[in-house]
Amino acid sequence: MRSVRRLCAALLACLPLLAGAAQARTVPVHDTATLSRAIAAARAGDDIVLADGVYAIAGKLRAEARGTADAPITVRAAHRWRAELRASGVIAFEVTGPHWTFRDLDIRGVCARDSDCEHAFHVVGAAYFSLLGNRLADFNAHLKVNADFTHKKPLAGLVDGNEIFNPHPRRTANPVEPLNIDNADNWVVRRNFIYDFHKDGGNGVSYGVFVKGGSQAPLFERNLILCARKDEVGGARVGMSFGGGGMGPALCAPHWDAATPCDPEVTGGVMRNNIIANCSDVGVYLNRAAGTQLLFNTILRTRGVEFRFPSSTGVARGNLLANTIRGRDGGGFTDGGNLVSQLSTTVEAWYRDPDGGDLRLKATPAALLGAAPADPSVTRDFCGRPRTAPYDIGALQSSLGDCPTLP
Repeated sequence: MRSVRRLCAALLACLPLLAGAAQARTVPVHDTATLSRAIAAARAGDDIVLADGVYAIAGKLRAEARGTADAPITVRAAHRWRAELRASGVIAFEVTGPHWTFRDLDIRGVCARDSDCEHAFHVVGAAYFSLLGNRLADFNAHLKVNADFTHKKPLAGLVDGNEIFNPHPRRTANPVEPLNIDNADNWVVRRNFIYDFHKDGGNGVSYGVFVKGGSQAPLFERNLILCARKDEVGGARVGMSFGGGGMGPALCAPHWDAATPCDPEVTGGVMRNNIIANCSDVGVYLNRAAGTQLLFNTILRTRGVEFRFPSSTGVARGNLLANTIRGRDGGGFTDGGNLVSQLSTTVEAWYRDPDGGDLRLKATPAALLGAAPADPSVTRDFCGRPRTAPYDIGALQSSLGDCPTLP
């Protein structure tokens, strides 16, 4: 009898595992109709796999199902970038359920008017969203993230290893910013290649990536941002920002109150080991960004870095700039071993094509080697190589030799 009880107990303990295994299923997709059905009928653990081909998306696909930490819902190409999604609506995917991952897709807007192709993804209050290894083009804000109408915040998202760009200037007065992340806590933006985000309309101002709206603890690391790569003329282009152009108070966490200013816009953000180049405006704009850590970035041919307004505070350590880091309108920071105001001729002597993001070495950058204070929070460089003391200035530990900075 005792052995029977032990067997029953063991079986009961295994039931949750068996249930989880039963939930996981592979869902093959070969055309737009089967993709739409798979998204609408998704359940925790689904692996939705798109065959090679072209998928025309005329309306919004709603990702509403709830994945879990143990059983996320994945939408992916069978072969990277060979599932080609062509979106002709304002939004391609609206994600409101938690634990969705989109991987290795090629998604492009194909609207006749630029104002009609807003987002490849709109994440509304959904936690644990992941965007991995995709190629996104021809949208105003390729990824838009914000709280839902109940003020549920989109927590702990990951944007990693994507190529995001626009082949032509966006002729629109709408906001142009490839990654627009609002009301979001603990989001990580890592290893993305973002370029050519020219706004040819309205105020002409565009951003490569920003977080704002009462966000907490974002991390931007190891990204390559080229404000102008092939589309080189026009617009006021900013590389990265905590705070962006600011958020209306009624839409800002944690108060959601029109009478309470959105200040700070971002708290506790970190930017480290990024390469930012060829921006007509500042490379980094910190707008009401409290407690920012700006660490070991390489920022070339831009108007530098601004800590703006009194609530913008933090530390700038180990950065290489062709311009300067400055406080503006009451903003301030602690300087920690940066190398600023480097002449373009000096930088061009070091690197093969700094404006184009190719930082392979032509000559030893002696001024950078071992010239930065060690930082225990920065253990690797842009290429993922380990940093050990003495630390080199900038996104690359140049004493280790060359590494490829372009994809």
